[in-house]
Amino acid sequence: MEQTLTDRKAFYHILSRKITTLILVVSFFPMLLTTGILVYRFNLTYTDKIQAHISEVVQKHSQNIDTFLSERLGNIRYTALHFDSMQQAPKIFLQQHLAILKSEYGDVFTDLGLINKKGVQFAYEGPFKLENADYSKAQWYLKAIDKPFFISDVFAGLRGHPHFIIAVKVTSNGSDYILRSTINFGAFNSLVENIHIGKTGLAFLVNSKGELQTQTKVGINESIIASMLDRSCYKDNETVFAKKKDASGNKFICVTAMLNNIDWIMVFRQDLNDAFSDLWKTQFLTLVIFILGCIAILSVAFTLPRSIVKLISSADKKSEVMNKQVVESGKLATIGELAAGIAHEINNPVAIMVEEAGWIGDLLEEEDLKECENLDEFTRALVQINTQGKRCKEITHKLLSFARKTDSTINDVQVNEVITEMVSLTAKMARYNNVIIETNLNEGIPYIRISPSELQQVVLNLINNGIDVMEKTGGIIKIKTKVSAIEKNNLVISMEDNGPGIAKDNLNRIFDPFFTTKAVGKGTGLGLSICYGIIEKMGGKIDVHSQVGVGTKFRIWIPFQDEILEKTDNE
Repeated sequence: MEQTLTDRKAFYHILSRKITTLILVVSFFPMLLTTGILVYRFNLTYTDKIQAHISEVVQKHSQNIDTFLSERLGNIRYTALHFDSMQQAPKIFLQQHLAILKSEYGDVFTDLGLINKKGVQFAYEGPFKLENADYSKAQWYLKAIDKPFFISDVFAGLRGHPHFIIAVKVTSNGSDYILRSTINFGAFNSLVENIHIGKTGLAFLVNSKGELQTQTKVGINESIIASMLDRSCYKDNETVFAKKKDASGNKFICVTAMLNNIDWIMVFRQDLNDAFSDLWKTQFLTLVIFILGCIAILSVAFTLPRSIVKLISSADKKSEVMNKQVVESGKLATIGELAAGIAHEINNPVAIMVEEAGWIGDLLEEEDLKECENLDEFTRALVQINTQGKRCKEITHKLLSFARKTDSTINDVQVNEVITEMVSLTAKMARYNNVIIETNLNEGIPYIRISPSELQQVVLNLINNGIDVMEKTGGIIKIKTKVSAIEKNNLVISMEDNGPGIAKDNLNRIFDPFFTTKAVGKGTGLGLSICYGIIEKMGGKIDVHSQVGVGTKFRIWIPFQDEILEKTDNE
């Protein structure tokens, strides 16, 4: 027995381990594979999306700046076409056209000036005192004299403020002049400052030497700027996307685009953490969900096998109990057959004894034994023999009836007679346990078509249960029969005792197979479940109401047919 128990525990342990391994493999492998693929694809897609978005923004603003410069250059070239030194004084010309430009474009144009071949600005209109200013050595002037038009880099110049100049060559009366205009740096710089993404995403412009052409709060690394100046990197006005690291080790993304009308480069810079913050938040959330999923899988992997093994173990135990019950049922069947045989064997000699006692009584009446001193004793003994013989005959008759309880033949049954018979059969056991059985049987109840032996089994089982629960304290069992006033064509049998009652937690389980509250060896847990099955097969129902310390009441409803009721009324 101990070896079998050890082997079973080892089997359960191996089974639990195999189930756990299977759950872990089947759960983790698909989850890891799916999560890895999704995270990789999402990262790739999101990175492409961020790159495309920033590149589009930079390209769009580069085009806006190109358009701004092209329009301003077109304004100055258009103004230059109207200059004729013979028809109008240069000072008046500049005043009129600057007023027109300001009315159209606000403060974008700061001033206008005309410069002769010597580099001297001989006519000027604007807020500064720049008449006769000498630009002959200015870098922008030296570059502008050989070109039809020129846009300079941003510089401080004579006025000490950052600005840049648009210069256009003008020919009038055989002389060459340069018409120049200063562009308001604030208006131009705002075009670049408007490019702002996230917390750290800023844009700025640099020239071909890597010098800043706009204001910016970001420190510029010269080596990084130098890597952007290779024009071969910029094809078909495309942007260049790169990830770089500054002197302090901070990683950032850099998107650049070359302007068309001037040798400037648009640069957009944003910290890597800022640019991909949403991506990393999503990755963190994915990691948290993944960890929670792993915890859930591990908890299931280590708790579910235990539950399954526990259920299997419980089923095995129930199977063992059922096998024992089958064996016990076989024994009971054998005992029943033996009891029937013994009852037959006893019944015959008892019948002979009763007949012989009657014959002796007849002989005593015929003989003249009036003077016999023991005549009264003989008569008393014969009466006692006759009485006890009839009692033995009644006992064997009931024993035979009970031994044939497996017969499920359907007959018209009078319930009151069955109850009376079962009460009589259990009367001695009830008296022994100080239990009183009271009956209140309605004489007007009809016959019902059921198996008599099955009804006997139900009634006997309920009576025995009532006696068993009150074997220590004694009590009363009340049995009633009546026709139900609620359920049409139903007969009601109620059995009520004043025993200890049934706990509330057990009420829903008392009809379950193998459930019992009796001590080990005293109950199998099959009695009430068998009763439940029999009543269900009859088309009826059974319920129970109980209160601890007050008692328990079983009610049985058994349907009957109208013709049987008519038959009972006629009788």
